[in-house]
Amino acid sequence: MEQALEDLAESLRGRLVNEPASGRSIQDRVHALVDRDAAMLNPRTRADVVARILRRAAGLGPLDELLADPTIDEILVNGLEIPWIERGGKVERAKCAPFESDDALRAAVERVLAPLGRRVDESEPLCDARLPDGSRLNVVLPPLALDGPLVTIRRFRPSGLGPAELVEQGTWTDEMNALLAEAMQQRRCIVVSGGTGSGKTTTLGALMTFADPDDRIVTIEDTAELRLSQPHVVRLEARPPNVEGRGEITIRRLVRNALRMRPDRIVVGEVRGGEALDMLSAMTTGHDGSLSTVHAGSPAEALRRLETLALMADVGLPHAAIRDQIADAIDLIVHQARCPDGSRKVTAISEVVRGVAGPVTRDLVRSGS
Repeated sequence: MEQALEDLAESLRGRLVNEPASGRSIQDRVHALVDRDAAMLNPRTRADVVARILRRAAGLGPLDELLADPTIDEILVNGLEIPWIERGGKVERAKCAPFESDDALRAAVERVLAPLGRRVDESEPLCDARLPDGSRLNVVLPPLALDGPLVTIRRFRPSGLGPAELVEQGTWTDEMNALLAEAMQQRRCIVVSGGTGSGKTTTLGALMTFADPDDRIVTIEDTAELRLSQPHVVRLEARPPNVEGRGEITIRRLVRNALRMRPDRIVVGEVRGGEALDMLSAMTTGHDGSLSTVHAGSPAEALRRLETLALMADVGLPHAAIRDQIADAIDLIVHQARCPDGSRKVTAISEVVRGVAGPVTRDLVRSGS
């Protein structure tokens, strides 16, 4: 019975491709097709066939049921294997069917990317995009992916976790909560450091809840992930080059433009290149209380990485000048880690102070991971 329904859904999907749209939505067209060509089925079975066709014609196929599950944080597709998911910090096999073929997987990705103005093919086999629900999609195609197309979808809550929820979950302590609230009210410039998937963006969003509601906040991200509740938030998102290799808008260019937008605080979702120098300049030119994140294994490593990234701006500044700017710009580093049990915790809050050879960190609060 299951295979018969799959075959029927695939057959009807094939007919759908050849039918004129006539201005109707894909959902209306599928319902009309099933009502006409599968009228002998009972209403419940027809609804099942409609859902199967829509998964093939308008969504991500087998992944749609995973995207509908709010407890799933990440979806990992490794070619034609059964997908993996992350739930509660643990990675496990999903309970869904794999894609039938590379072509089916590529077609699903192309259907999602087309309305977003993004593309992925052999000439451009890497792609980052944001789905309509805010999830982040990353695609890697062969020949870069040796075992078939790779798809990674990172889910984000419609509204981020607040400080009280992070205290309840054990991400940070009451002492840390009070310290960070005071730092935000004093308009200290803060960098959140940590590894991939450690929860830096969630912590950044929670910190912003301590900001003055009258602040004009400009957020700058490679792929928009932040969900801020303040009433005056302006969101900017970088843009990759088009098919001709033109039209790229980088994070660095957006940071420079943000300075002309009368921001009270600038929030750079993540610095990973020469924009680090522009962010540091913004923090030392009247935009107190600005925030960003950086990949690093500790607060001390975060300082060294920021120095390296600032040098990538290629403006010829000596190392000593960049170290001075880091010491002037950054007040606190909040370091977050993903623990072996899958939980995310703030393991240290460190103050940036001047040392003999440049800025160094001094722990204000430290907790075990």
